[in-house]
Amino acid sequence: MKFETIRQKALLKASPCEVCQAYVDPLKQTEVTGSEASGSPMVGGRFTAWDGNISGKYLELEEGRKIVHDWKTTEWPKGYPASLVEITVTKKGGGTQLEMVHSKVPAEQADDYAEGWEEYYWKPLKKYFAKRE
Repeated sequence: MKFETIRQKALLKASPCEVCQAYVDPLKQTEVTGSEASGSPMVGGRFTAWDGNISGKYLELEEGRKIVHDWKTTEWPKGYPASLVEITVTKKGGGTQLEMVHSKVPAEQADDYAEGWEEYYWKPLKKYFAKRE
């Protein structure tokens, strides 16, 4: 098994708390992505996203600061363990700098998931918060 790490940043026009809520609140995530999400945003709480294709468990939640969870998709190669997603948010100017590190991603799928984060999370979040202006 070979793994890779994805590192990405996004600047969002919202407060750190609003960014965290849009990511962990299943109703808000459904609104942002247009795809069903469910779950319990608490440490130990489980979640699903993208109509159940993604699942995981929250390992650490610091409101307006940090989100850590394990992460797995139905497309994961058989036998691969869950990966780890660490998101930190900090106030920057009139918005929030989001930094994401997604580690233990199967090497053969890393490029696809790097593109997926950008297309299916960061761009929709930017659009979601831009609508409020």
